[in-house]
Order: sequence, then C-alpha cells, then structure tokens
Amino acid sequence: MPSKSSLTIEQVLTLLAETPRRIATLTAGLGSSQFRAAPDDDGWSANDVLAHLRACADIWGNCMITIATQDKPTLRAVNPRTWIKKTNYREQEFQPSLQTFASQRANLLEVIEPLAHEDWLHTAIVTGAGKVLERNVLFYGRWLAIHERQHMKQLEHLLNAIHM
Repeated sequence: MPSKSSLTIEQVLTLLAETPRRIATLTAGLGSSQFRAAPDDDGWSANDVLAHLRACADIWGNCMITIATQDKPTLRAVNPRTWIKKTNYREQEFQPSLQTFASQRANLLEVIEPLAHEDWLHTAIVTGAGKVLERNVLFYGRWLAIHERQHMKQLEHLLNAIHM
C-alpha cells in the first residue's frame, strides 16, 4: 500500500468503504463481554477501538463534507480524543454503535464518491492547532483512511489476544 501522502482518491474511497465491513467481519460471532475485553489493563477493547474510530470519523469526515460543500470554509481543528469525551460512544453497545458508524460512513461516501478530482483539492483554512493551515478533502480522506487502517491492525491483534 502506498504511503499516506500518495494514496489515490480511488484508494481512499476503497479503504473508507471497507472499514465498517472489516469491523463487522472481524467481530462476527463475538459476545457482549468480548467487545469490552482488553488483552491487558492498558489495552483497548474492540468497543474502545470502535468508539475512537467513530470520533475520528465525526471530526475528519465532517471536515471532508464541509470542504466539499462550502467555498473555502474556515474550520477549527478538534482533536478526536477531546471530542470523544463529549460523546457516549465508549458506553454504547458494540453492534448498534457499529451500525451507526456504517450509516455515517455511507453518508460520507455519498458526498465524496461523486466528487470530481478537482473537488477533492478544494481547501479550507484550519485554525486552532497552532499555525493556521490549509487542508483539502484529499488530505482528510488520506488521513482518515490510513488512521483507520492502523486501527484495523490493532483490532485484529486484540481479537487474536482475547481468543487465546
């Protein structure tokens, strides 16, 4: 797989579409207690990983939609780890949370799949993270896709650990 900076639009779309399906496949057949099991005291459970992915999708997916649908918006940077504290994602049951994540992802894909190449390069001004930045839809798409891919590996490892 190419590096984050060289993912094509098609690769971003593929990775983003695959994430909810991969989570469903990886967690099929697990019981409620297994979703909250962590391999060690400092580790994340499957529920924690999903909650984190949802928070990231809220922030970065919404950035993509805003940039794609508005003319050079100004966005305030929000850290997903800060955002998650304002949600109840960690407390939600896994399957309904996954369904919500999958629905949110379908909505994001409905907006970004039809974009022309030049629309992926529309930009926003991003403040609140130190230096004022200029970011585009493709930047956030790549960031989200690579970030999710890393957490899919994490999810695979933790599920293997709790099955041993």
